[in-house]
Amino acid sequence: MAGKDAFQVEGVIAEVLSPKTYRIELSNGHRLLGFEVGKMAGSAARFCIGAKVKLQLSPFDLSEGRILVEKTNI
Repeated sequence: MAGKDAFQVEGVIAEVLSPKTYRIELSNGHRLLGFEVGKMAGSAARFCIGAKVKLQLSPFDLSEGRILVEKTNI
């Protein structure tokens, strides 16, 4: 159910919290947690501060999201 209601936003990585968890700032100033998922979580690739990313958010919890892809690779 959440997959159908989810929406995508773009943000910038503001802080690296752990190897797979990041603090992301959206264009409106809102900050939330972002998690690597899928193939990105299994790879050794890491994001750096300032990288633009695309997130998938659930309308039920806007405090965290899934990092889908780095914006420069789109």
